[in-house]
Amino acid sequence: MRTLLTLIALALTFPATAQEAAAPVTPNSVVAEAAPEEWIAIPPEDLLVMELAPDAEGEPRRVVIQLIPAPFSQPWVENIRTLAAAHWWDGTSVNRVQDNYVTQWGDVTEEKPLPEGVVAPEVSYTISGVHRMLDAAGSPNLSPDAAAEHTQFVAGWPVAAESMRLHAWPIHCYGYVGVGRGYAPDTGTGAELYTIIGQPQRHMDRNLAVVGRIIEGMEHLSSLPRGSGELGFYTEEDAHLRTPILSVRLASELDAQPTFEYLDTSSESFARYVHVRANRDDAFYTVPAGGVDVCSVQVPVRAVSE
Repeated sequence: MRTLLTLIALALTFPATAQEAAAPVTPNSVVAEAAPEEWIAIPPEDLLVMELAPDAEGEPRRVVIQLIPAPFSQPWVENIRTLAAAHWWDGTSVNRVQDNYVTQWGDVTEEKPLPEGVVAPEVSYTISGVHRMLDAAGSPNLSPDAAAEHTQFVAGWPVAAESMRLHAWPIHCYGYVGVGRGYAPDTGTGAELYTIIGQPQRHMDRNLAVVGRIIEGMEHLSSLPRGSGELGFYTEEDAHLRTPILSVRLASELDAQPTFEYLDTSSESFARYVHVRANRDDAFYTVPAGGVDVCSVQVPVRAVSE
């Protein structure tokens, strides 16, 4: 009897042990296991905090935008810092929501005076002479790409480049923030901003300035009612659907500053994270893709408690 009980116990133990040993690696598990030194703090001056009017249930709606660092799109980023410091967006609204495209916000009247020094930059959307920077970035190369000859990550941001990597530019992925503008040569000031709420809009790359990405509160911009006017703008008939903007501040101005950090895109964990995203082999996936689009590799960002 003792032998029989021992065999039964072994039969019950071995499958569980084997199952634990064979636990599949997933993108989430790679991120969870990343070492503390592989995370990089986002400076508060690079965080833009937008407070929208509360929702229908009275719940607050906060959106946090990480501004893109140098060398990309800096003339527009500096305009945005000036606009935030002047509290320019206070009292403006979300005035355009186009399905599977963008949510846009700013002054619907287009008559609000801009702070001194805020003008549309006369510069290119691309950065030249960046091949050394790309070489030093240390992130996986995700080429080929349908919209660019070379794609990779630089200091936490997805960028594209030409084959010779003489020119590089940031990319319009889901949740990324760009500058609205009129017809060229207008480049926009940064007073009108939009975020991608559908599939990546890579045709917009090099045609508009990418200045940041939503790292918290994306649901407050992606789930708004769609506008009935041309390009998703709210008309006078549905003007009541415009979401008021209560305030926009740089986190460095706030008493209670939100803190975030991102996974270093030159780290071993990020390289492993990209590999696993391209080759899912867990219980749900039966056929690994063998590749991954640059916009499908969302750079892990996490809030940090005090």
